[in-house]
This record gives sequence, structure tokens and C-alpha cells, in this order.
Amino acid sequence: MSTLSRRSFITASLGSAALLSLGLVGCADDSDDAGTTTSTASSSGSEENSVTSDPGVQSIVDRGTLKCGIKTDVPGFGYDDPSAGTYTGLEVDLCYAIAGKIFDMTADEAKSGKKVDFTGVTAKTRGPMLDSGELDVVAATYTITDERKESWNFSDPYYTDSIGMLVLKSSGMKTLDDLDGKIIGIAQGATTKDTLTQMLKDQGKENLNVTFQEFPDYPTLSAALSSNTIDVFSVDRSILRGYMDDTNELLCPDIIFGTQEYGIATNKNATELTKLVNDLVDEYKDNGELDKLLEAYGLQSA
Repeated sequence: MSTLSRRSFITASLGSAALLSLGLVGCADDSDDAGTTTSTASSSGSEENSVTSDPGVQSIVDRGTLKCGIKTDVPGFGYDDPSAGTYTGLEVDLCYAIAGKIFDMTADEAKSGKKVDFTGVTAKTRGPMLDSGELDVVAATYTITDERKESWNFSDPYYTDSIGMLVLKSSGMKTLDDLDGKIIGIAQGATTKDTLTQMLKDQGKENLNVTFQEFPDYPTLSAALSSNTIDVFSVDRSILRGYMDDTNELLCPDIIFGTQEYGIATNKNATELTKLVNDLVDEYKDNGELDKLLEAYGLQSA
């Protein structure tokens, strides 16, 4: 997986993407509508009935917008880009594509018609916001796990990632043994702690004295690393890439652990919406549109 700087992600343009139709080896030691379209008709009458028969989908049609939860601090996936004045990223475009399916239009038309209301979420808030009905879908680097599937529905995966550990170059940390006595910063509500603990056990390093400290979001974690408040910033590698610069680097990058798949989540009761979302993801994987988006945002699935 190639390493990209945060600047490269931030300067990535949504325009080109939006126009799409939418080993482990040893180491040394997520406004008003411009249009009035509310049709959910499709090329197949049976598909049309399937979509409109779902109270959840019909309520979205009646409302006129799809409520999507996204990350706003993960360049390449979901990012509130101040230079563009809008949200950019793979998951943002997937939300436009889902809205296009619901409102019988292209993803680009859904974007220009303001058919999506975006809300920033964190690992801690995204599940509860689905439960409360504040959100219809969540596309926010949401790892699919058996435990989470008991509470929410997930689409088939659209991205595969693994966990990484970002350290300052000036720290001199090079091996797993260098983690002894160190503070590892993680995001609230994430599965990183358990995954990293298991990796240390697998590597025979379970006796290392490691302390975990939780933070509410990734910019705060990045700032904590830069100020030496923490020694390690650990989260999905795709997220870390958006915060890499000349001052930091991955610790033991050749140790691949915590392999995980991202899916789009929906409320457990939203059966028809779940099917619509899953069909969209599968369609994008089959017709090459997902690969185009990954390339457009400089992403490479593991």
C-alpha cells in the first residue's frame, strides 16, 4: 500500500470522481433541493416495487434527501475540504450514488440537486445516530465485525485495510520493543486497542508495558502525536495516510495486522434500504466504478 501525504489528499479534487456515474513478516524486534424529483422508478417493475415498498426508503423519498453519516477528517474517504468548500472522498461519492438510486437519477444529478444531507460522525457516534434515525446510512470507514452485525446491517465490503502505528521520526522508535513504556493514542469507539493487543500477543510481545489513551477524533490524535502527548497514533492505515508528513512514519510497516473490511451501515430494520445499498456496492465493484473512485482518490485497497 503506497504512502500518500496529507497534502496530496487535501488537494485531491472531487470533481473528477463526482463525474463518474458512479504477511506477516518480522520486524527487528467514515439546503434546499434544486429539483423536485421523487420517483423511485427503475428499469424493472419488480425493482421499483421492492424499493418503494420499504417504509424507510419511502420516507427518504418523501423527505427529499438521504441522510448520510460520513467522516469529515479522513482525506480520501470523507473530508471537509476547506479549499473546495465541500465534502470530498470515496464515501461521499458512494452516498451520492445511493441517493441517485433512491431518486432515480445519476450520482452527479443527486449531487447537483442536493439530494444528500451529510453529517459528520466519529467511531463513537455513528452507531447511535443510526439507531435514533438521525441517519439513514453511514459510510464512514466502518469496519464490518460479527459483533457490529448484531446491531446494524452492513453492505458487502468496498475497501480492505489494516491497522498501522504512526510515530515521530525524531522518537527513534524502530521496533516493537520500542513500544515498552509508551502511550498509544486511539480513537474513541474504535476496535484498535483489541486488535493491537492481539498483534503484540501474536508477536510474543504481550509483556510490553503499553498504555492506551482515547481521543475523540483524528485531528486531535495527530496533534497529540506532534506535541509528544502520545508516542504512537494508531488507527487504520488508510486514515493514517491522510496525516503522514515529513515528520512521521509508520512503525514496523511490514507487520500487517488487523486486516478489516469497510461496509456501509444501515439500521437493522431497514431491510429494503440495506438491499439497495448492497446492490449499489456490488454494482460498483462489478462494473469498475469502484476502482475508478479508488484511483481518483489515490486509494489502494489491501
